[in-house]
Amino acid sequence: MNPFGIAAAAAITSGVGSLGGLGGAVLLVPILTLTGTDASAAATLGLVSVAAGSVATATVQLRERTVNHRIGVSTEIAASSGAVAGALLSTEVSDTFLTVMLGLVAIAAAVLGGRRKGIRNKPDPSLTAADIGEHVGALSGAYDLNGGVVPYRAHRLQIGLGLMAISGLVAGLAGASGGFIKTPAQSEVMKVPVKVAAATTSFTIGITSAAALVVHASQERINPIASAGVVCGAMVGAAFGARMQSHFSPVGIRRFLSAVLLGVGVILLVRR
Repeated sequence: MNPFGIAAAAAITSGVGSLGGLGGAVLLVPILTLTGTDASAAATLGLVSVAAGSVATATVQLRERTVNHRIGVSTEIAASSGAVAGALLSTEVSDTFLTVMLGLVAIAAAVLGGRRKGIRNKPDPSLTAADIGEHVGALSGAYDLNGGVVPYRAHRLQIGLGLMAISGLVAGLAGASGGFIKTPAQSEVMKVPVKVAAATTSFTIGITSAAALVVHASQERINPIASAGVVCGAMVGAAFGARMQSHFSPVGIRRFLSAVLLGVGVILLVRR
């Protein structure tokens, strides 16, 4: 695929990825692989797209105050550690193994995110706009939902950290950012509202990808021309997706995310 085609693919996949907080690489890497790009090269470009997309979405999500920095930092330590380990191992496993692993994890994440109906966290009439944001000294906060203020608190931190380490490992191995694990893990395991989980994941997955890219750079796996196309496309697409995110309900985002993940997983397993 030429640089312009890569840029267009990065724009589309990053837009979809930022909308659901899964990172566009979970779609971009399979597309590049299916169109003839080496799996190893596609993984590197996937990490580049995630890093660029994370930067592009930051201003929108910070303005809406849906990012929870404390949850992000707490989980990112485990995710980045896993990403470095995955990047170091990525040259030791076969392309077939990476494809099957990515497909199975995507399907598992789709089932996890799609099995629950409705909105878990309800607006609290006693809260006002002044309460929106993260709480100091706690893994909790509140966010705006259709004019109401919804409080939340992160649970099962230890299990969440374990899943974040796995997401980082997947990111380092397959270049898929791990966001498609991080967002469902935060939402379904840690009980963080899906909008907050998606925004926090989009804000932090750039760090996960950057950690893995350091290893890829040391292995001389980064193609400057292709990466430049990915950066341009990803930043445009991700910024658009982040702006559109506020127009969708948590239930709608979760169903959309599950459908995309299921489709990706099936395609990967069928075309491996």
